[in-house]
Amino acid sequence: MRRLTIVRVAALAGLTLLAACGPAKKSVFPPAVTLQEVTAKPGGAWHLTLRVRNNSYGGMSFDRFQGTLQVGQLGGVLLDANISQDIPSFAADVTRVDILPTPEMAKALAELATKGSAGALPYAIEGRVTGTPEKEDKPSTYPVHGKSWLSPVPGIPDTYRSP
Repeated sequence: MRRLTIVRVAALAGLTLLAACGPAKKSVFPPAVTLQEVTAKPGGAWHLTLRVRNNSYGGMSFDRFQGTLQVGQLGGVLLDANISQDIPSFAADVTRVDILPTPEMAKALAELATKGSAGALPYAIEGRVTGTPEKEDKPSTYPVHGKSWLSPVPGIPDTYRSP
């Protein structure tokens, strides 16, 4: 009986060692896309700085973000940003995109400017980002849902940042 137990333990140890010989797969988690800064340009266009955060244990090559930006309780505008960046694990980088906001969004941002640094305006970003995790061949699409606030930047007119 004792010999049978030793054989079973040896077999189990051998299988465990064989399982450890396979390639390590890094965990991939959905990235985050947030609005870092908005600059209102003359003529009405907004220059957005989007922050793309890789939440995975391995690097990821990001291609594109497609979604909507909603400011306050107003209707949203479409965002289509070509990211084309490799971002290491648990790191972030920025990409920039210009949009033409709705008249209501422009008015809400102008009203926010009159409140100074004490003012805040909620925003939401919804969409999907496409990226390829390291050691993989095919890109994957990840949903993005982000909400925060915009506040005027003291001393820099027509510029708003998110915490």
